[in-house]
Amino acid sequence: MRDGVELAADLYRPAQAAAIVEEPLPVLLFRTPYNKVDFERNQNYGNYFGRHGYIVVMQDCRGCFRSGGEVNFLIPEAEDGYDTLEWIDAQPWSNGKVGSFGTSWSGWTQTAMAALGPGNLAAMIPNMSGADAYSSSVRHNGALELRFLAWAFWHSAGNTQAALKADPAVDAGLNAGPVRFSDWLTRLPMRRGQTQLKLVPAYEKWAFDIVTRADYDKDYWGHPSMAPKLFWDRFPDIPTLLVGGWYDSYTRATFENYCGLSAGKSCVKVLVGPWTHGDTTTEESFSGDVEFGPDSTLDSFRGLNHRWFDAALKGDGSAIADQPPVRIFVMGGGNGHRTPAGRLLHGGRWRDEETWPLPRTAYTDFYLHGDGRLTKEPPSCESAGTTYSFDPAHPVPSIGGNVSSLNQLGPLPAGITDPGLATYASRAEDLMQAGGFDQVENRDCFGCRRPYLPLGSRPDVLVFETATLTEDVEVTGPVSVTLWVATSAVDTDFTAKLIDVYPPNPSYPHGYALNLTDSIQRLRYRDGREHGELVGSGEVVKVTFPLYPTSNLFVAGHRIRVDISSSNFPRFDVNPNTGEAIGCERRRVVADNTVFHDRQRRSVITLPVIPST
Repeated sequence: MRDGVELAADLYRPAQAAAIVEEPLPVLLFRTPYNKVDFERNQNYGNYFGRHGYIVVMQDCRGCFRSGGEVNFLIPEAEDGYDTLEWIDAQPWSNGKVGSFGTSWSGWTQTAMAALGPGNLAAMIPNMSGADAYSSSVRHNGALELRFLAWAFWHSAGNTQAALKADPAVDAGLNAGPVRFSDWLTRLPMRRGQTQLKLVPAYEKWAFDIVTRADYDKDYWGHPSMAPKLFWDRFPDIPTLLVGGWYDSYTRATFENYCGLSAGKSCVKVLVGPWTHGDTTTEESFSGDVEFGPDSTLDSFRGLNHRWFDAALKGDGSAIADQPPVRIFVMGGGNGHRTPAGRLLHGGRWRDEETWPLPRTAYTDFYLHGDGRLTKEPPSCESAGTTYSFDPAHPVPSIGGNVSSLNQLGPLPAGITDPGLATYASRAEDLMQAGGFDQVENRDCFGCRRPYLPLGSRPDVLVFETATLTEDVEVTGPVSVTLWVATSAVDTDFTAKLIDVYPPNPSYPHGYALNLTDSIQRLRYRDGREHGELVGSGEVVKVTFPLYPTSNLFVAGHRIRVDISSSNFPRFDVNPNTGEAIGCERRRVVADNTVFHDRQRRSVITLPVIPST
């Protein structure tokens, strides 16, 4: 790299009759923090593409496994990726065309290097990755997505980089019976030097950075690795396939990247299915507790990559040009019965579109009423509001949703002392499950308590729902909420969740409340992200914030529901309501929060309704 650090890469080259093919060939680049050797062992991309006429470069990211340097969250990925592309360009076996692929962090590595305008990047497939780490993905309208804090704990424990763990005590301290991340979730915010991250200072530093740098700092949050959306104009004009999932942790970012890049580039496509986060999840017909049917899957995600790169790097590109710009799976329409695997049959179908959002969208306001109704008619009363107490010591538990990596590592298997010999999959324990679930507390969800009642029965969850629908309603596109609110505290949070309510049936005699999308807004950032501004006690303010986009058919007989509250934990961190510096607070107070719904202060959820004709 430009600073002298060496990054390790495995090279896969085509051979004939046991001899390496010497002619210059197109190259595929994959950069990962998750161990290139494990990826190849599990996914077989290097050997596969090597046998199909590509040279494949698989690289461990800085500070990870066989590579040198120190981990510094996403920051190094732009320059390291660009420098790797320049190294490839200087090799006699490269024909000057490089395609990149990868999921999650390995998607960020692609957009980060593309933001610096490399000349030899000729195609890419960023699967489920970010556009702006501050606005969604890492921080989220002022709140923190706790999955990345979890990432620091489990990744440091499994990272076998020699320099990181030169002292054997480090490995032992991270793996042999440390306090688990689920325990630290009960004592947030962390204190410097008090968790096992003190053994790996590079991890502790960036963990505290993402926790405490809550005000927008462009030097940090605006770096190309963190905010590729600020550099869309510098991306090379190349065939780009963006892949996402309705229950992925990057759904909003996937469409932000599509809208931003397609506005100035000639060949950008987006594919979004009903999937959770991952690459092989695209080959599964379910997300969480919900089944979408066999047509919802890809036959092979690796095969999708193969077809894209053949057209972009070996062909004339016509196979790509013939693909629709937008291909989405519209969820819903199933009979709602329980499948043999024990999941709700929600169903759905694929549809091709020319643009996003859909030009025929009818953005429709559904108004919140004091009696729990959700209607297209605005409230008429002169003064009305609903007040609830939000106790940060007892947050609303997260039951499904758009999440990834919110895991912890269990103990090493019996007889194994080297974490390099235990796979991540063999030790990973979900602290929050991704996907769709009935919104009822259960023993498998962190923070739920007996007797496991519906979330909507909590006094700090406000439920608003329509009358039973007399005809199908399709909601496809960006969703937003506007609330008129007040609080007894100086700062607090407001959350919103969109839900498809099934009527009772023989499989689900109490019905089924299926989560579709959600979001959160930290009140101090209601007017901008550069500087938090506290509120006066009882001061009425207006907040508008986006939920992740979705696509769902609310079938006749169902209800549309929105839940409003002030916490969604552990998906997001919990606001202590004290107004102290974020990540440094030592107190918590109960906040009495009010949501208004009267003639002058109309709180609404705005849904992108797609006309049936």
